[in-house]
Amino acid sequence: MPEQTLTRRVENLEKRVELLEALPARMSAVELQIVQLRIEMREQFSAVRSDLEGFRAESQGGVQATRNELRAEIEAVRTDLRAEIAAVRTDLGAEIAAVRTDLRAEIRAGDEETRRYMRVLHEEVLSRLAIIEEGRPRRRKR
Repeated sequence: MPEQTLTRRVENLEKRVELLEALPARMSAVELQIVQLRIEMREQFSAVRSDLEGFRAESQGGVQATRNELRAEIEAVRTDLRAEIAAVRTDLGAEIAAVRTDLRAEIRAGDEETRRYMRVLHEEVLSRLAIIEEGRPRRRKR
């Protein structure tokens, strides 16, 4: 490779010096861009953080509203169940009273039939004893 001339070398050095002289200005521009990026990122992070806090507040409000709705629905179901249970108790009470009345009537009828049958059996026993006594010889009294 042929050696460069002194003029050429000086020109190259001058270009490099010019580039190096422009470097601080470029570095300042890059530094300014970095500062602006930091500011923008800080603002965006703050915005995201506030959005998340707002979402959290909305979520908690929604959860609380859902809880309130569920409590109201549970209370409505509880009230309906109590009313139905009271109605069933009333119906069952009436049915039990009717069954009790029917059972008492059937027991009374059964008691009457049993008494009648016992009287018939008693009369039959008495008539058989009378027949047996007729066939026996009589004892004398002393």
